[in-house]
Amino acid sequence: MERGLKIAISGKGGVGKTTLAAALALLFAEDGQRVLAVDADSDANLGGALGFSEEELAAQRTIAEDRELIKERTGATPGQQGQWFTLNPKVDDIPEKYVIEKNGVRLLRLGHVPKGGAGCDCPENSFLRQLLRHLVVQRTDTVIVDMEAGLEHLGRGTTGAVDALVVVVEPGRRSFQTAAMTAKFARDLGVERIYAVANKVRPGDEAALEAALEIPILGMLPYDPTAVQVDLAGESVRSLSPAFLDAVRQVKDRLAALR
Repeated sequence: MERGLKIAISGKGGVGKTTLAAALALLFAEDGQRVLAVDADSDANLGGALGFSEEELAAQRTIAEDRELIKERTGATPGQQGQWFTLNPKVDDIPEKYVIEKNGVRLLRLGHVPKGGAGCDCPENSFLRQLLRHLVVQRTDTVIVDMEAGLEHLGRGTTGAVDALVVVVEPGRRSFQTAAMTAKFARDLGVERIYAVANKVRPGDEAALEAALEIPILGMLPYDPTAVQVDLAGESVRSLSPAFLDAVRQVKDRLAALR
């Protein structure tokens, strides 16, 4: 079976990262791809953007919530520091047990791991990193990962298999700074293909964005009040305007050309 694309999407809060991740997942599914959408953001909103109801999401257990599973696979109790635990726990049977599906997209939520301090490593993070590595390296699906800005779960064993890291930005200095830091960290981890997608772009912003960003731009998504309303209401990205979805479709086609 042909290997699907592996795309990690990052960006600071509020720039439209999850909106892009969900729209790409649905568009790839419409093209007949077997799509696995992974919510790796502690502020998990990808399910709602994909059209899952609150009841469906409440019934789905996240990986990080399953303390017994993590203890069984790592040999250590979640939430406790100073323990010995395995760095390569068994994970190949996990995805099928924790996914829910709608509109041709399968959703897996990693869940939130409380941080005990900068650089904290723990059984939960070890398990989630190994799981993400399995999804990116060994799965044949097209995998879209909605990351945090800090790329918390990426490691050197994963990044070499990522076909593209997409950093979502909006017009503004803080967003540009976050994009630059994310790109630097990703390069340090060995990611070779790093791109930007600009969101909330108004007519006349294009030249300033191209001048400010030091990474290649895959596309620019127009400012769309509908997108803000959809995000605030937790609705499916299918409610976005045709112009916005057409711009995302162009980004999808450019990503597909990376094979």
